[in-house]
Amino acid sequence: MKKGLGFVDVFCIASGAMISSGIFVLPGLAFSQIGPSMILSYFIAGMLALVGVFSVIELATAMPKAGGDYYFLTRSLGPLVGTVSGLLSWFALSLKTAFAVFGLAEVVYLLSGERVPLFVTAVPVTVLFALLNIKGAEAAAKFEVFLVTLLFVLLGAYFAIGAPNMHASHFRPFIAEGGTMKSILSTAGFVFVSFGGLLKTATIAEEVRNPRRNIPGGFIAATIAITLLYTLLLVVTVGVLPGERLGSSFTPIADAAQLLAGGWGFWAITLAAMLAFITTANAGIMSASRYPLALGRDKLLPPFMAKVNKSGEPVVAIVLTSAIILASLLLDIEKLVKAASAVVISSYILSAAAVLVMRRSRLTNYRPTFRVPLSPWLPIFGIICFSLLIVDMGLAAVEISLGVAFLGLLVYFIYGRKRANMEYALLHVVESLTNKNLTTDSLEKELYDVLHERDELVHDTFDEALKTAVAVDLDPGAEQKDLLEVVSVSLEKELAHSSDEIEARFVEREEQGSCVLTPFVAIPHIIVDGEGLFKIMLVRSREGISFENDVSVKAFFVIAGSKDMRHLHLKALAAIAHIVQHPEFEKRWTRAKNEEQLKDILLLSDRIRM
Repeated sequence: MKKGLGFVDVFCIASGAMISSGIFVLPGLAFSQIGPSMILSYFIAGMLALVGVFSVIELATAMPKAGGDYYFLTRSLGPLVGTVSGLLSWFALSLKTAFAVFGLAEVVYLLSGERVPLFVTAVPVTVLFALLNIKGAEAAAKFEVFLVTLLFVLLGAYFAIGAPNMHASHFRPFIAEGGTMKSILSTAGFVFVSFGGLLKTATIAEEVRNPRRNIPGGFIAATIAITLLYTLLLVVTVGVLPGERLGSSFTPIADAAQLLAGGWGFWAITLAAMLAFITTANAGIMSASRYPLALGRDKLLPPFMAKVNKSGEPVVAIVLTSAIILASLLLDIEKLVKAASAVVISSYILSAAAVLVMRRSRLTNYRPTFRVPLSPWLPIFGIICFSLLIVDMGLAAVEISLGVAFLGLLVYFIYGRKRANMEYALLHVVESLTNKNLTTDSLEKELYDVLHERDELVHDTFDEALKTAVAVDLDPGAEQKDLLEVVSVSLEKELAHSSDEIEARFVEREEQGSCVLTPFVAIPHIIVDGEGLFKIMLVRSREGISFENDVSVKAFFVIAGSKDMRHLHLKALAAIAHIVQHPEFEKRWTRAKNEEQLKDILLLSDRIRM
């Protein structure tokens, strides 16, 4: 898919996916449950979202593909979990988008004097954004940037005007009668849908330029900005609007603005609310449609789901997503919110579990550019907290989620299992624990292709030489003479020299100066007769081969070339010297399962290519 989204686009899409009914409609419902302490519930939900999004960022930078959390859950926990999670996430994000469409329709309904029915607004709005997304993600993203910028300006003005006019008495009692810390946490789970759009923005990762920088920067900035924005807006709203009015309002921010600035204040915030609903609906359709696209690519849903138009947009997926959004409007609003929140929280739990599995699998080509801090403790902490939030939300949300999960199981066992055959990281974990051969190199190869695309690597002459290089694992107990014998015999046909002559040249070169570069790496290299000759050979000794000064070398990069290829010879020496300085090199070299993965370590290396 076309990579047309930068940092500002990612930030605005993530922010726009969050700012909607979660702040313009939901505060009234939350206030009616626990009073002013719902401010704390929103802040806790935001902080937990940040904990959860760390896992999403790690996975998304390692695997920036359409489908976001579906894609990396499938590659980590398997196609069964991926199918269920993908359908759940598709459903949850469609629900969240429906919540935004509901908010927009509710505003129109109230402004019309209760004369314009909900569906009269909802249908054309949904169709409009479906057509916008079919036209292209870049067009939708530019529209999103404009709307989010205007939205921040309006909300900033609301805070600036409202802050001096707050009443301290409105914050007493801070926790409503009968409320407890448990009820604050329960309400945090209820309002968690307000941050749900953040997780789903990972579905557009494949369309992000320089994902190693723009995904972490955009996601973290959006999470912090929206958490602070929500907290500040709610403080002003509680401080301005009397409790009895706030607890029964579906438009609390607009009502507070009317008290502050009269009619023009009401209309300004009403405009902001409509912009927020529009940004969420736009970003929601964009993100949600990537789930059926990814499921169709993997043959877990019929392949027509992955069909794209000339602009690379998934037309069928966008149309189906829009249909689900309209159907979701028939649900009770509170059940809709709870179900969406439960599924979003479940996705965070699975993402944290996926990080733990990917780390434990020790896949050579799992190379995120952002790593969860304090791992594994922070992901485990997130799993525990998110699980408690779901338990506190009650049965209604869980029942709806289980219903969609059951549908996902049916889809997998009736359709997907027969057609999809993929390797996943959990198999590598089981393999390491049981010493059974359960995997091939298919996942490593897929991750190689993903990283090659992510980093937009253009192979130079050194990379081209590596592609045809021979890689060898020495037998246990091998010594220097065994190394020379293996290298000489392997290069004999390639260089049109006898193995004895090649071995003699390596011995002569070693006498002139040691080939050991570091205690872990050696680069034996020779010049041979002829023209246009250049060969690289990779050799690994798991136990190490002893050299002078008790150095035990495990990685050998053997270079042999003719004099006319000296420029490539020097380039190879410089490239290898750069590669082996990477702090992860020794770990990756040791963990590589086979010779092909040894080559991948070099081909995917971070270095200047010329």
